[in-house]
Amino acid sequence: MKRTLRKARLLLGVTYAEMMEYRAELYLWALSGIMPFILMGLWAKAAGETPMGMPPVDFVRYFLAVFVVRQMTMVWVVWDFEYDVVNGQLSPRLLHPLNPVWRYVASHVGERFSRIPFVTALMGIFFLLYPKAWWVPAPGTLALAILAMLVAFIMRFVMQYAFAMLAFWTERANAIEDLWFTLYLFLSGYIAPLEMFPPAVREATLYTPFPYLVYVPAKLLAGQPVPALTTGFLVTLAWGLVFLALQQVLWRTGLRRYSAMGA
Repeated sequence: MKRTLRKARLLLGVTYAEMMEYRAELYLWALSGIMPFILMGLWAKAAGETPMGMPPVDFVRYFLAVFVVRQMTMVWVVWDFEYDVVNGQLSPRLLHPLNPVWRYVASHVGERFSRIPFVTALMGIFFLLYPKAWWVPAPGTLALAILAMLVAFIMRFVMQYAFAMLAFWTERANAIEDLWFTLYLFLSGYIAPLEMFPPAVREATLYTPFPYLVYVPAKLLAGQPVPALTTGFLVTLAWGLVFLALQQVLWRTGLRRYSAMGA
C-alpha cells in the first residue's frame, strides 16, 4: 500500500509540475470553456421576458455551476492515447510495471489541481460583477455536488478511454468521441436544463449517462432540487460498468493486434 501511494504521489507531482510549466496554455484551455456564460445570458434574458418555470437568477446560478462542472470533469484521454498508439509511444510504456491508464489518470488529476485557482478567480470576478447570483450551498448539498462531480469525471474518463481503444484499429478514434460529444451537448444539460425538455424526452434522458455528467452535479452545486438522485447514481454505476467492460475487451483484443504489428 505504501509503495502504491508513493507511486501515486510521484505521478501526481510530476504531472502537476508539467502543467504548471504551461500555465498560459492551461488558462487558455479554461477560457475556451466559456460557452456556459453565453448560454447563461441567453436563457436568463429569455426567462426575464417569458415565464419558463425558473427565474432568471436560477438560470444564472445553474450555468455558472455548469461552467465549474465542465472545468472539473473535462477529459481528453482519447487524443493522448491515440497519439501514443499512432506514434509508437505506447510501446515503451507497456514495458513499465504500471498500466498505462494510470499515467493518463495522473495527467488529468494533476491538470485539475493546477486549474482550480484560475477557476476560483473567475468565479470571484463573476460574483463581483453580478452579486445577486451569490449563493452558498448547504454543507450536505455541497458534499453531494463534489461527489457527483467526482463520479461524473470517472464516468467521462471511462467512456472516453473505451473509445480510445479503437486507436488500435483506426487512426481516427477521436471521431467516435466527436459523435458522442454531440449527444453529450444536447442531453447532458449543458445547453439547457432538463426542465426545458419535453416531459417524455426528459424522462428518457434520465436513463442515459448524459444527465449525470453535467446536469445533476450542476443542479446540486447550484443548490437546486434534483429528482431521483439515488436512481441517478445507480444508472451512472450501471453505465460505468458497461463501458468499463467494453474497455477491457477492446484493450485485450487491441493489445494483441498491436503486438502482432511489431510493437
